Amino acid sequence: MMWAAFALLLHTVLGAAGSKIAPKVFIIGMFGREGNTWADVKEFNVFETNVTVPGFSPRFPDAHCTKDGSICQLVADEGEINAAATISALTFSPLFNLKKTYFLIAGIGGISPKVGTLGSVTFARYAVQVALQYEIDAREKPDDFATGYVPQGSKAPGQYPQTLYGTEVFEVNDALRQYALEVARKVTLTDDQTCKAYRAKYASDPSFAPGAAAPSVIACDTATSDNFWTGSLLAEAFANTTALLTNGTGTYCTTQQEDNAVLGALLRGALAERVDFARILVMRTASNFERPYPGQTAAGHLFNSGQGFSIAIANIRVAGVPIVTGIVEGWKEKFEKGIAPSNYIGDIWGSLGGTPDFGPYGSL
Repeated sequence: MMWAAFALLLHTVLGAAGSKIAPKVFIIGMFGREGNTWADVKEFNVFETNVTVPGFSPRFPDAHCTKDGSICQLVADEGEINAAATISALTFSPLFNLKKTYFLIAGIGGISPKVGTLGSVTFARYAVQVALQYEIDAREKPDDFATGYVPQGSKAPGQYPQTLYGTEVFEVNDALRQYALEVARKVTLTDDQTCKAYRAKYASDPSFAPGAAAPSVIACDTATSDNFWTGSLLAEAFANTTALLTNGTGTYCTTQQEDNAVLGALLRGALAERVDFARILVMRTASNFERPYPGQTAAGHLFNSGQGFSIAIANIRVAGVPIVTGIVEGWKEKFEKGIAPSNYIGDIWGSLGGTPDFGPYGSL
């Protein structure tokens, strides 16, 4: 009976026997609240159909789709290993045809007060795996080292890594990102009094002016690490890593634990001609600052952060819904054929073709 019900459910989405679900948009969240923010959206109901996908997280085993299968959503689960495993399972699942699907990574993260603030919505061109380095406990580092993090294969911070794994940097379609920025900048972002009061604590440092301002939609890049770090020293170290690995073209901004893993899995899907790497958006909304306000300790900040969690969750939906509906409604006129990238897209090796404008082959 259970398998008969499942078959009937799939038939509702798939239509003709033997066809696959071919979403126009697939939304990717990382934990339950990010996934649940899409509930009760008046423009579409992504929870009309549940599809269990082998290889998904045991905590989040289903993809959720509209009845016609045009929009789907999943929760990958948190951290790089969970994210890579789930997206690999999706990419190679026989249940889906993802060759024309747009992927919207839609999660929360930390943010640098030098670039944005609580509730801000960011869209990245680069995702940088900043913690893929040697590490010396800062209490034992050489006196002339600014940080205990040293690029792999190198002898000091600031030297370009001599050993590369291939997942250090991914670059996505900037032309598609510009579409998302244009759409998102037309919405009114959610804010609250708690966040307004907390932002004011950053106002005494002129370099933190963006952190003390109201939330906005920002074009800036994202740093991936399984380690949830805090503090000015680590923040500056990873900002420097972002600049180093992108040859000075990346803007360190948001922090999170999954994006390079998601992009690595999608790139392998693209190499297998199962997905189009030019159809990816990386959206992160800011739930916390990644460093303390003037006069606050790093530990005090770590254990008393997250004031922006609720508005960050809300702004995933506020900014994301018009992007999703815009793609679906403009499918025939614009999005089915794709938006040609104006920049290099892919990994640090040039695996998808072309020459990276970052890394050992890029130029300043």
